Amino acid sequence: MSIKLYELVGKDKSRPFSPHCWKTRMALAHKRLDYEAVPVGFTEIAEIENGGQTIVPVIRHGDRIIADSFEIALHLREAYPDRNGHLFQGEGSIALTRFVESWSQSQLHTWIFRWAAMDIYNMLDEADQAYFRENREKRVGMTLEEFVSDREERAGQLQQILAPIRLMLKKQPYLGGKDPIFADYIPFGALQWLRICSGLAMWDKDDPVRDWFERLLDLHDGAGRSVPEAEG
Repeated sequence: MSIKLYELVGKDKSRPFSPHCWKTRMALAHKRLDYEAVPVGFTEIAEIENGGQTIVPVIRHGDRIIADSFEIALHLREAYPDRNGHLFQGEGSIALTRFVESWSQSQLHTWIFRWAAMDIYNMLDEADQAYFRENREKRVGMTLEEFVSDREERAGQLQQILAPIRLMLKKQPYLGGKDPIFADYIPFGALQWLRICSGLAMWDKDDPVRDWFERLLDLHDGAGRSVPEAEG
């Protein structure tokens, strides 16, 4: 049964950058599933599968259309329960992975967006730039330029935000234990967003979390490295 993945891109259609779409990319790779990637811009999301969509990723799997990376992961768990390992380790793992998602989006995403907002803007085509500027400036209450103006002063905050993962990695190689699960792909997706949009020059290469991230980039035949890191 074919799978079509709609994912967010900018002017360069070969550089999908959404953290949520990367969660789904890694989940599909985890299950060793082939898929057709369909690049879409911000202003094209509403047109996906004849309209009605408001977010990406979206997949079409046979006659089913599923939006939201977590819902897609749950669908893959149900559709392919025995294929190449588990995305979740039982029902309790699903609930705990929801916590990882909440932490990542409230802490990690917040810092990354404040760092990368202008880098994201500069990746977009003209129509998406206009949408992104209007939507995000309304959200943050200032211009994008003002929003990122002190980002260098906040570079060290990334190390602090990653402390919970760093402590866990002292006892195990992945959030999932000896092998990665969907909980790993959630913060991975956020950091991949940063890597593709801004690069990782601000991140200490000796950080154990950086080592975990690099191992995830290598996973699934280097799926995460299929898009090069941003320059500069």
